[in-house]
Amino acid sequence: MVQISAFKIINANKQNIWKIISDVDNDPNYWYGIKKVKNLRKEQDFLERETIIAFRKSTCIETVKFKDNMQIDFKIIKGPIIGTKTLKLSKISDLSCKLEAIWDIKLQGPMSIFTFMVKRHILKGTKEALDRIAQSCEKLEQ
Repeated sequence: MVQISAFKIINANKQNIWKIISDVDNDPNYWYGIKKVKNLRKEQDFLERETIIAFRKSTCIETVKFKDNMQIDFKIIKGPIIGTKTLKLSKISDLSCKLEAIWDIKLQGPMSIFTFMVKRHILKGTKEALDRIAQSCEKLEQ
């Protein structure tokens, strides 16, 4: 398994950050590796969805669990990449929070040969996604 983590300090209140990150239907606006999402099943704090990712327009199936307005757990159960991505939100002050993204993934099939390159690419994409999320959250504060 490959572990990847990155974080961003966001100058916004927890509610505004949660509003942005919990709207997972808009993930393609922040996570450019995700091209399209289609919800297959949706419940109160859980959903199952199909995602089309940038790599060869591959399809992934994942579950998403929302926990206490502080964490979102993505479990990728089918596709060229399997494993987990967790978004953790930690309050620093009334107007500042830490948002952390933690991946634990395995590349499937022929893609596994390129693990190092893919890890570097996902880390770069994660940092950029956190920056885009921060910009959107900070605009809500203005």
